[in-house]
Amino acid sequence: MNNGQKKGIAAALVGIGAGAFAWWQYKRMSPEQRQKLKSKVSEAGDSIKDTARNVESSISEKYDQLKNTTKEKVEDIKN
Repeated sequence: MNNGQKKGIAAALVGIGAGAFAWWQYKRMSPEQRQKLKSKVSEAGDSIKDTARNVESSISEKYDQLKNTTKEKVEDIKN
């Protein structure tokens, strides 16, 4: 087993441990704390989705601008 495989296994074990700890903490929470956590996660997800939509829209706009500019320059060169 080489060094990279050892590091991968160690990282996997740390991830599993962190997941188990998080699950244990979640199970110990009161219903109010669980609802608060669910709300935070939902808000974070909504924020990420909004950001992704904004980025996608911005990229589409930039692409369209570049495409139109390129077409105009090609037409100028032809004439």
